[in-house]
Amino acid sequence: MSASQTPPAAAAPGEDEPTLLVKIFGKDRPGITAGLFDTLAAYAVDVVDIEQVVTRGRITLCVLVTTPYPDQGTTGSSEGDLRATVHSWAESLNLQAEIISGRGDNRPRGVGRSHVTVLGHPLTAESTAAIAAAITATGGNIDRIFRLAKYPVTAVEFAVSGAETEALRTVLAPEAAKLRVDVAVVAAGLQRRAQRLVVMDVDSTLIQDEVIELFAAHAGCEAEVAEVTAAAMRGELDFEQSLHARVELLRGLDASVVDLVRKEVRLTPGARTLVRTLKRLGYQVGVVSGGFTQVTDALQEELGLDFASANTLEIVDGKLTGRVTGAIVDRAGKARLLRQFAHEAGVPLVQTVAIGDGANDLDMLNTAGLGVAFNAKPVVREAAHTAVNVPFLDTVLYLLGITREEVEAADTHVE
Repeated sequence: MSASQTPPAAAAPGEDEPTLLVKIFGKDRPGITAGLFDTLAAYAVDVVDIEQVVTRGRITLCVLVTTPYPDQGTTGSSEGDLRATVHSWAESLNLQAEIISGRGDNRPRGVGRSHVTVLGHPLTAESTAAIAAAITATGGNIDRIFRLAKYPVTAVEFAVSGAETEALRTVLAPEAAKLRVDVAVVAAGLQRRAQRLVVMDVDSTLIQDEVIELFAAHAGCEAEVAEVTAAAMRGELDFEQSLHARVELLRGLDASVVDLVRKEVRLTPGARTLVRTLKRLGYQVGVVSGGFTQVTDALQEELGLDFASANTLEIVDGKLTGRVTGAIVDRAGKARLLRQFAHEAGVPLVQTVAIGDGANDLDMLNTAGLGVAFNAKPVVREAAHTAVNVPFLDTVLYLLGITREEVEAADTHVE
């Protein structure tokens, strides 16, 4: 091709410029994408857009191209020739081809863009239909759907435009509760990929246990402590008052019980994977707890956490005094510590994630850019940005757009 025959520089087509949507379907195999573009290359077309997906070994490849430039001295010189050649190539590979004429690029996406992540165990067609209908009811358009994970839950993400994030949350939260699926809505944008800070509650979140109940079991007062704990987590009692009442029941317990309790603590399934993956991605991770530093300090060392804060059991002459020392980490204290950690980490609050299960976590969840209620009490599920109701803490990764394949690949290639 001579210089005088060179087609104009590639640019996004105008609204009235003719374009062709080439769609290929069939059994996937290596070389299909390269083969299609080799075929199209003979027609001096510009590539405007590409989408490809493979589902259970079946490929769907869509390519939006400009119509062939006329009189360029190429092998093919017309739209009719291009159509015939593409169909012939597809048939030779037992593929199906469809070519649709149109004008311009894709229509502009609507103002307001969000990621809607849906977790199901299982994810049913009924619940997926209801979520899609709810998105449409807000004026949103689903631009793309892809799977993040197939186990231990099915997680899919909808890229949505045309609806504000808060409006989507308002509509989808009650729908998710009714369908018994978990739905998270976060704003799209660069901040989703930026370095973040994740701060978790400890008892019944990072770990499966309530630490004070482990201490109470050694003191023989677990029933009394459990009753007060439950009332506090439901928001029926002031946390500080309930903390003092429960700790008083531990008075006189030998300090050697601390080591026993540390050994009894059980991490929540997926906790190690969550922290390990976040750290590999450059996130900073912390915990705040209404429990005790005697346990959180050990967890910080074991998991490599960046931040940790909790109450401290007072020990005098090798015995628990039934008191705590220092400022109480309560509902307001957890939110304050989230702000403090974010400041120290150099991360704006909009890029923070908080995870918790109890009423004393609510201020922290609402302060964070994304508040996740993890297997939480009803009052917390209703107030948080999103809720996760499966017993796997690492499912929070999917809410951040991290796929199961990426998690497993990071584990495989760890140094």
